[in-house]
Amino acid sequence: MEQPVIVFGASGLGKSALEIFQSNQIMVYGFLDDDPALHGTSIGEVPILGATDDQAYLKLIGKKCQAFLADNDKKWRQRTVEMLNAKRKVMPVNAIHSRSYMALSSSIGHGNFVDAGVLVNAFAQLGSHNILHAQCTLDAEVELKNYAEVGVGSNIGAQVTIGEGVFIGPGVTIVAGVSIGDHARIGAGSVVIGNVNRNETVFGNPAQKVDQ
Repeated sequence: MEQPVIVFGASGLGKSALEIFQSNQIMVYGFLDDDPALHGTSIGEVPILGATDDQAYLKLIGKKCQAFLADNDKKWRQRTVEMLNAKRKVMPVNAIHSRSYMALSSSIGHGNFVDAGVLVNAFAQLGSHNILHAQCTLDAEVELKNYAEVGVGSNIGAQVTIGEGVFIGPGVTIVAGVSIGDHARIGAGSVVIGNVNRNETVFGNPAQKVDQ
């Protein structure tokens, strides 16, 4: 039996993480959230215990509980991962829905959110702290680095490389063999047929660079 999990963040992503852990019969001990109005309330029967820097609960992590980070804010996730590494000597666990599929030959790092209906195909490589929303597909040999987010229903073709911190909106199609540079952003519904450079924002069918 795995240890209970403390979820950092009680927003929509936190609620989805709760459902994921419950789908795997893993107990969620409680939530930590920095909105004081939420403290003392609950999501279902799971309490919101306090703030994300509450030492009374942080000291449980790595001893009696595991941690999962449920927030879309990439910079916040990075800071919180660094804090957990430094103070608790742990990495966040993965939240992988029981109704997702990950090929036996695929690999995965730490702290990933994998929602219902996600398909990760043969020899795909997932780094750490990524968010894969419901019904998205990563085809064979996709390489997804760290702190990326892939929107609902997006379809990533075979042998695509997705860099650090990339944001891919819902309903995006990326054709096979394309490379997406670090911190690029791809707008909802786009069809990407060529490489996207670092820090570039693209949108449309076919996707074109958007001036910022």
